[in-house]
Amino acid sequence: MATVQLKNIKKVYPYVSGEEKKKNRKKKDDEPEKAKVNLQITDEGVVAVQEFNLDIADKEFIVLVGPSGCGKSTTLRMVAGLEEITAGELYIDGKLMNDVAPKDRDIAMVFQSYALYPHMTVYDNMAFSLKLRHTPKDEIDRKVREAAEILDITQYLNRKPKALSGGQRQRVAIGRAIVRAPKVMLMDEPLSNLDAKLRNEMRAEIIKLRERIDTTFIYVTHDQTEAMTLGDRIVIMRDGYIQQIGTPQEVFNHPANLFVAGFIGMPVMNFFDAQLKRVGDKFFVELGGYEVELSPEKEERLLKNDVQSQTVTLGVRPEHTLLADEGVPAKVDVSEMMGSSVHLHVSAEGRDVIIIVPTTDMKNSYRMGDAVKFSFNGNVAHVFSKETDKNLEW
Repeated sequence: MATVQLKNIKKVYPYVSGEEKKKNRKKKDDEPEKAKVNLQITDEGVVAVQEFNLDIADKEFIVLVGPSGCGKSTTLRMVAGLEEITAGELYIDGKLMNDVAPKDRDIAMVFQSYALYPHMTVYDNMAFSLKLRHTPKDEIDRKVREAAEILDITQYLNRKPKALSGGQRQRVAIGRAIVRAPKVMLMDEPLSNLDAKLRNEMRAEIIKLRERIDTTFIYVTHDQTEAMTLGDRIVIMRDGYIQQIGTPQEVFNHPANLFVAGFIGMPVMNFFDAQLKRVGDKFFVELGGYEVELSPEKEERLLKNDVQSQTVTLGVRPEHTLLADEGVPAKVDVSEMMGSSVHLHVSAEGRDVIIIVPTTDMKNSYRMGDAVKFSFNGNVAHVFSKETDKNLEW
């Protein structure tokens, strides 16, 4: 139950000299070199997080999301005190925490690997941190049983971790964290070790959990489905930088740049090389001889930014791409039946395009090589700068 502020946070890993590398690790002759990617190299060292600014409200659920190596877990570990902050300031409840020991920050962390003590029962695992604080036995018992009730693991309190499934172990790890009633709950990809069915179940459990405990959550994941379903706001990261902060609906409907547009949404957004035409106060996108006027809201934003006619990257989500009698010519490659809808993979304008067609709207069955046309409405067309990759509306 706390506010969290990160101001101009930066993390740099200093260079390790050749001699130190040799001492730390002897490379086998036949072992290939691992190439470093997505890392900014400076005179100071390797920059993992840069210019990170975020204000988290009390009891807010914030999700840090991005591809592997983007700096999200490093950011979380700096909040936890497990990584030193190179530059910038971290505040929890208005108090500067840069030099405060992890145990004194009143935070709890749930790891990807559960990190349970194998020789202890579930009860003892959950009670361990309270025992270290010399909490009275009756209070420990009350808190452990309350947490177990919330997480539906009361029947497992006398078992050891090896007798539990992955989902049950993760519940225990979460229970161990919430018995302390921390101000801030940190969760580092806690569901990534679970299968798809268990992930869905545990997502629902976490949503229920945040309604029952008064805690601020910071959650890290690379799974955009988790981000969209769990977060009050999402922080999308790439190469150590924040790309966009917003509600799930905001980042889905108004992606700030090409990266966000391609990262959020499943299947991924369709992209095309297109022409943006300005005629007075009106804006049109032209693709393959097909022209669509943008919605009044989009036109207003483009006018405010004084956007002129230019070549753009046009983005349209598969669910907003429509089969039509008039539109962009395309040829069917693959038709995938997904139950309530069909994912039609087509070739158009030199690109692979996905069109999602509800089965209730299917007039025909489509085979490889069939000629079709598709269209889209002006309120769902996103135009990105060819030079900067930024959304021209924002």
